[in-house]
Amino acid sequence: MKSERPMRKAPASRPKREVLAAEPIREAPAPNPTHVGSGDPSHPPVADEPVLEIEDIQGNILGGFSKDFQTLLYLQITSAKAFQGWLENFIPLVATSAEVIAFNCLFKSLRRRRGESSTVKATWVNIAFSYPGFRKMAEVVPDLLKPDFTDEAFRQGLAARSEQLGDETAPNKPGNKKTWKIGGPGNEADVIVIVASDERDDLQEEVKAIVRSLQGAREMKHGMDHGATLPLSLGLRGHEHFGFLDGVSQPGIRGRVSADPTDVLTPRQNPNERGQGKPGQDLLWPGEFVIGYPGQDPKAADISVPGPESKAGPEWARNGSFLVFRRLRQEVFRLHSFLKESAQQTGIKIPSLVGSRLVGRWKSGAPALRTPVKDIPALGGDDCANNNFEFQGATPPIPKKESDFDCEDNTFPTSPGDPAGQRCPFSGHIRKAYPRDDTSKGNPTVGEVTTQTHRMLRRGIPFGKASKSTPERPINDGNADRGLLFLAYQTSIARQFEFVTKNWVNNKNFKDQNSGHDPVIGQNNTPGQNRQREFTVTDANGKPQRLQTTTDWVIPVGGGYFFAPSIKGLRKLAGV
Repeated sequence: MKSERPMRKAPASRPKREVLAAEPIREAPAPNPTHVGSGDPSHPPVADEPVLEIEDIQGNILGGFSKDFQTLLYLQITSAKAFQGWLENFIPLVATSAEVIAFNCLFKSLRRRRGESSTVKATWVNIAFSYPGFRKMAEVVPDLLKPDFTDEAFRQGLAARSEQLGDETAPNKPGNKKTWKIGGPGNEADVIVIVASDERDDLQEEVKAIVRSLQGAREMKHGMDHGATLPLSLGLRGHEHFGFLDGVSQPGIRGRVSADPTDVLTPRQNPNERGQGKPGQDLLWPGEFVIGYPGQDPKAADISVPGPESKAGPEWARNGSFLVFRRLRQEVFRLHSFLKESAQQTGIKIPSLVGSRLVGRWKSGAPALRTPVKDIPALGGDDCANNNFEFQGATPPIPKKESDFDCEDNTFPTSPGDPAGQRCPFSGHIRKAYPRDDTSKGNPTVGEVTTQTHRMLRRGIPFGKASKSTPERPINDGNADRGLLFLAYQTSIARQFEFVTKNWVNNKNFKDQNSGHDPVIGQNNTPGQNRQREFTVTDANGKPQRLQTTTDWVIPVGGGYFFAPSIKGLRKLAGV
C-alpha cells in the first residue's frame, strides 16, 4: 500500500522571522560557495584524500542541519510492506550532504557580509533505522541483513545496554530505562525521522505533511519531540540549558567534495597548522563518521596517517552512519544550586568559576586554559580562538591572515598548556569527553592518536523551555521537562559513543588514578555507592579541592541506536 503525500497549502499569513543581527557571528571566515581551485592556503591540493559521495550521504551527517527548530518523529513499523510503499514516496524529501553543505556555505557567507541571512532558508529531512526496524524490513527485502551488521551495540540496542552506560538501575527512579519516554522496553522506535527548519512555521508544516502521509499509510505508529535553540533574549542562543556554549569542539573531516584536489570539505583555516580546520580542530579521516572510507589508524605515528576503510557489515551500508540518540533531561536548578553552595564551601566564592572548572569552559565558551580567572565573552564567541588549545603544551598565537578564509588569534591570552590539571581539572567535562593530546601515567595507550579514534559528530539541540536560573541566582521552576536531544554520528557505536561513556566520562580512574568522574554527564551505578560521583575543582590559583555529589544533573529519559542509510540504501529498503 502506497501513501500519496498530500499537497501543502501556504499559510495565509506568517509572522515576521526573528532577525538575529544582534547575535555575535561566531564562525570563522566562510568559504565562497563557488570556490574551486582558487589557490588559497586554506584549500591546499589533497589528492591523497578521498572524494566523498556527498550526493549519496544524508545531509545531517557531514553538513549538519544547524537549524533553529527541529522535530524528531519516532515510528514503529507494523507492516513492512506498507512502510516500504511509504518510504518510496518519502525518499525524494531526504536531504543530502551535497544540498546541506552548499546551503550552509551560502548561509554563512550572507550572514557574514550582511549581518543576517533571512534571505535564504531551508527545511531539511533525514531518516534512520534501528536494528529491529531493519529486521522488520528484511521480511520484504530478503537479502537485507546478509551479511549482518557487525556492531554488537547496534544489534542489541540502547535499552539492552543501558546499565553498561551507567544509567539508573533502581526501579521507578528517573533514568531507569523502564521510565523512558521513548526507547525503553516495549517502547523502542523502529525509525527516527529528523525534521529541521529555519522557521517554526515551516517546520510545523513539514511535520504535519509527514504525519498525514503516515496516517495515509495507516500502518505506522508515531510519537515526537520538539527541539529549538534557546532564546537570544536570555543570552542563551547557541548554549545548552545549564548556560554553557555548546557544540564547540567538533572534529574536522578530511576529504574532497569533487574531483578537484583543492575542493576540500573542511577548509584548513589555521595558518600555524594546516592539519586542522578551525584552530584546535584536528582533521580526521572520514571513515570515522561515514562507512566506506579510510578511518584513523590507532597504531600510526600521528593522526594524519589513514587507516583501513570502515565497514558495517552489509555492502549497501556504504555512505551510511550509525546514529546515537539520547534524550537527556537537565536539572538546571540543582546544578546551579550546587555551584553556588560549592563556591561558599570551598572559599572560591564565585559560582561561575566553579562551573568553569566542572566544564572546562566558562559560560561564553571561553576555555579555562586560556582565561582561568574570569570569563572573556569575546574569546568564547570567536571560533578562531575558543577551541585553540591543547592540554599538554603551549599554543602560540595565530598571526595576521594569509588568505580571506584564514583565522587570526592574536588578541586574547594564549594557552600555556595544563599538564597538571590546574586550569582544567582532569575531571573537567571537556577533558573527560575529549582528552585531546593528554597522556596517562599508568596507561601508555592513552594519547592523541588513540583519542582520535573515539570521536563523534554531534548534532544535538535543546528541548523544553529555557530557565532564568543562573549559578549566582538559582531559580527553582519545578520539574520542567527540559534538556538536550543528543544526536551523534559515527561508524562504530561500541568504539565511539560507548567507549567514551564507559571508559572516560564514567571512569573515575581516567585519565589517571582517581582523576574523578565527569561531573556533568558522568554516571555511577556501582552497587552500594548511591550513584556518588567525585571530581575536582581548582581555585583561581590552581589549588585543587575534591567535591562529590549523589545527584545526577543530566538524566537519560529516552533514546535509541540507529543507522542512517545512504540514498542508495534507502532505495534498496524501498525496493526501487
